[in-house]
Order: sequence, then C-alpha cells, then structure tokens
Amino acid sequence: MDSKIEKLNEHIALANLGGGQKRIDKQHEKKKLTARERVNYLLDEGSFEEIGILVTHRTTDFGMENDMYYGDGVITGYGTVNGRLIYIYAQDFTVFGGALSETQAEKICKIMDMAVKVGAPIIGLNDSGGARIQEGVRSLGGYADIFFRNVQASGVVPQISAIMGPCAGGAVYSPAMTDFTIMVENTSYMFVTGPNVVKTVTNEEVTSEELGGAHTHASKSGVAHKTSANDVACLEDLKILLSYLPQNNTEKPKKLKFNIKDEVRDVLSNIIPDNPNKPYDMHDIISGIIDENSFYEIHKDYAENIIVGFARLGGRSVGVIANQPMFLAGVLDVNSSKKAARFTRFCDCFNIPLLVLVDVPGFLPGTDQEWNGIIVHGAKLLYALSEATVPRVTVITRKAYGGAYDVMNSKHIGADLNYAWPSAEIAVMGAKGASEIIFKKEISDSNNPKEKLAEKETEYAEKFANPYKAANRGFIDEVILPKDTRRKLVKAFSMLENKKIDIPKRKHGNIPL
Repeated sequence: MDSKIEKLNEHIALANLGGGQKRIDKQHEKKKLTARERVNYLLDEGSFEEIGILVTHRTTDFGMENDMYYGDGVITGYGTVNGRLIYIYAQDFTVFGGALSETQAEKICKIMDMAVKVGAPIIGLNDSGGARIQEGVRSLGGYADIFFRNVQASGVVPQISAIMGPCAGGAVYSPAMTDFTIMVENTSYMFVTGPNVVKTVTNEEVTSEELGGAHTHASKSGVAHKTSANDVACLEDLKILLSYLPQNNTEKPKKLKFNIKDEVRDVLSNIIPDNPNKPYDMHDIISGIIDENSFYEIHKDYAENIIVGFARLGGRSVGVIANQPMFLAGVLDVNSSKKAARFTRFCDCFNIPLLVLVDVPGFLPGTDQEWNGIIVHGAKLLYALSEATVPRVTVITRKAYGGAYDVMNSKHIGADLNYAWPSAEIAVMGAKGASEIIFKKEISDSNNPKEKLAEKETEYAEKFANPYKAANRGFIDEVILPKDTRRKLVKAFSMLENKKIDIPKRKHGNIPL
C-alpha cells in the first residue's frame, strides 16, 4: 500500500508543478502568478478542492503523446471566498501556453455544470494562447461547449472573468458572455484577430496593447468592466465584486448589519450649483447618499457621461445608475445607453435593487449618434428598465429633459418611487430652446428680440423649470430636501424589500439588440 500511496503523491507533485519549474520562473519574470497561486490567493485558506487534477490530453498527432502534463493546462474545482461557495477554473500558461484542448474544455464544462446545479458563482481566470492547434476541430468544439454553458448559466448564477494573460481568437467570446470582465494592466490582452492579421488585412500597424490591452477595452470598447494593476489587485477586485452579489438568481445579496439613525446628510445641500449650466460631480451625490466608502464603480473609464456601480444603502446591496454632468453634461448617447442597459439587466437578474440618479439634458444630437443607432441603443436602456422587476427608485437632482426623462426610470416605465429635489427641472427641453419655438413669432415681431427672448425664457422657466408640475400629476411622489435623500432612500428600499411582480408568460422578450 505504501508504494501505491507514494505513486499517488508523485502524480500529485507533478500536477502541482504544471509545466515545470523553468516555465513557472518565466511566469514570475513576467510579474504574473501561476494558475495555482492565483487560485490559492483568491480562495479562503484550505478551502480549495480540486477536480480533475490527473486529467491528461488524448492527442497522438504531431508527437503530442510524448508531451503529457497532469491537469492539461487548467486547474478546476471549488472553494470559498469569505465563506461563500464558488466554482473556479484557472488556465495554466505553463502548460502548452494554456491552450484549450478537448479535455481542458471538458474540465471547465464539468465545474460550470456543477455551479448551475448547486447555484453558486463561476469565476474564470483566463491566461491562454487560444485553441490547441494540434487538436483541430476538437479544440474548437471545446470552446463551443463552454460558450453554450455560458449562455445556459446566464442569469442563473453570476459569472465573472478575469483576463490575466492572453485571450485571443474564439477564446474571447466566453468572457464576453459572462457578467463582468476584469483585465490586468500591461500583462493581459483580448482580441479576435491579432496585430499580425490586422496588418496583413488592413495594413494597420498596431501593438497587442494598443489593439486589445486593458486600457483599450476599459475606455474604448467597453469590453472590460474594470482594470487592475496586477494579479493580486485583480484577485482582490474579484473578492470585492462578489461581496455585492447573491449566490444565484433565487437569492438576494447578503445584507450587512445596519442600525438606522437620523441619516440626514447636510453635505448634499451644497452640491448643485446655482447656475443650471454649471457641471458638478455626481460622485459627490452618490457618496453623500450611500453607506460610507461602499461604492464599487463598474465601467469607470467607458462612457463617462453615465455612472454605474454597486453600493450599500442601509446595509443593502444596490445598483446605482447616475448621469454624470461632468462629461458631455450627462447626456445619453450610444455608449452610455448600452452601458446602463447591461448593468440594469444584471441587477434585475440577481435581485439587486436599482437607484437611479437623474440629471440629463436629453440625448446627444449629431450625425455620428444617429448613424450609429442612438435610436436602437437608447431603446435598450428604456427596455431594460421597463423590464426590470427589482425595487426601482429614482431621484431627479436637476435636469430631466425630453425623452431622456422617460428613459431614466420615470414613473411611467414602472419605477416604484420617484423623488425630486427642489432644483429639479422636468420639461420637454430647456427654457431657452422651448421659448425660441413656442414664442417664435412674438420674439421676431418684437422691437427688441433679445430682450423678449429673455422675458419669455424666464416665463417658461417659472412654469416648467421646477418639479411641481410633475408632482401635481403624481409623476413625482415627493419633492424632498437634498439633505433628507439618504434617509428617504434607506426607508424606501426597506419598504420595497419584498416587492413581487407577476410578469406575462412568455419565452422571452425581444430586446432591441
């Protein structure tokens, strides 16, 4: 028996070495952790249970039968993060560059299936050179098997991808279908076709970093929801993100202990400028409303005219969507609409209430926006919020003009409670533009058109540049003092905690994609 135990220990020791010490050293030289180090850092100490440690590939072509490694380039299993069960796979770049084989895909699919059965999050740590070309279509089939499970798990359990090295070709589509993608700066990249193919086809000279690095995808494409400075920071980000999420779609996020006090925040009374055209930072309002230091922003560097992220309010996890007057005056455009719509749908999937903070002058005009489909992209946000059945509360801080008023979680599309500050302006458009249309003839016939325009602008503003017309009609539930906002919201979300809506029976809606 001793010899058999010794043999098992030898196998496990070989598996723990991955592609060997030299390749491990090379990984460290690149300032990257190994797959096993990543798993051990992320999970609670001693909690990891590995599945498939002795799996090897089955390829006999191109001399591959002489090149076997236990685990076959991916570590799979389950463990806990802060006591919560999660399933995890981590591609091992020291083994065939982490390239996906048929057996590697089978290992990944096995733990994805388990995660859905049990109802726990799936985390993928990606670091792979792509498909294992020696296996041909079997590797491609493996990718498709994973993609299919990404779709089946979507909206059932949270799925998070960390890109901690290369991720190219077909490999990029799995992270794209997960809920959140975090990229490590300077050591990771994602693209469908690499720089060499781009140069051949389009004659463009571009580096891997420029084409698909973390900064590119965080600021230009929106593929990355967050970037992290290094492997350790990325793993810490995963822990923080998980803390706001439930285990699955049948549960609610964990509520932290909270004792309600007076909750008045005087700081909120001094944020909105007297000049209605002067910007301010919506982050200041968010900070004044939520539990201290609890905001975790998503897509920070993409479509900065809207802010989305998770926070806690009275100990509850909430999703925050807020126009940002510091960028493009907070208008809705193609990218901000997509960003907010996807975040809305995630929160609705996993029972996370939504707080919407509104200061929006409308949709961004221009041929670029129209030709790039602002109509259909704006409709995505409208659809997502209209469809959401989680508790939804809106606060209008300043402008809410035109169709953007409707889209930003108005009462008309099913918001539960709608508040407005005294500084709120709810109208079809701003006073100047409206006056130029309504009083066009009076102004042009006047001896002093400029003076008449100013007079009519004031007249229109007095009638509509306030929240009271909307409040009179019940479109606004209450006009509140800024300092009372946190207190009102803590109570509102507590009241709405057990909200239930029966939706029409259907296979699924047809969101404008």
